[in-house]
Amino acid sequence: MQMEDEIGSICSVIGAVWAGAKAMTATSGPGFSLMQEAIGYAAFTETPLVIVDVQRAGPGTGQATRVGSGDHMQAKWGSHGDYQVIALSPWSVQEMYDQAIEAFNLAEQYRVPVFLMAEEAVGHLRERMDVKPEVKVVNRGKKKGAPPFGTPEDDGVPPMPSFGEGENLLSLAQPTMRWVSGRRMTGKPMKNS
Repeated sequence: MQMEDEIGSICSVIGAVWAGAKAMTATSGPGFSLMQEAIGYAAFTETPLVIVDVQRAGPGTGQATRVGSGDHMQAKWGSHGDYQVIALSPWSVQEMYDQAIEAFNLAEQYRVPVFLMAEEAVGHLRERMDVKPEVKVVNRGKKKGAPPFGTPEDDGVPPMPSFGEGENLLSLAQPTMRWVSGRRMTGKPMKNS
């Protein structure tokens, strides 16, 4: 998804995901810097999305035709707070294709932003590749009435409801709030399990 700028693009991707779509956007170094606040929000809200960063050399706007891989540290530590993300780094056209599919599957499986950190050379490369007739597709888990965060799932990944499916989506900001049948209730503090 591309919008008027990188900030609009990443925010639109977050909205599309919470509306139930699988979504991604693409950028390069300077645009990746502009996305960092929203990337932190996506990590905090456990939003499964994909960002392709075709890296190039140099600070600022860089050099569009020079190879570089200087955004790897920014993928992990670019935003505020402590969060986990997944970053893949393809080195060929075939790996770019295969890892793009894998990026979506990992995002859906673990509910985290996934970065496809390509270099400028891969972005401009032309070569033969194999497109499989079938690909493995992971869809996000859903569970009617379950809260979107903090559930005691065996794999540690809560199901993800979508806006428009009848769920009450909100972030519990006070320790005395708890979920009952998908609705916010007040009362005793929640127990940590």
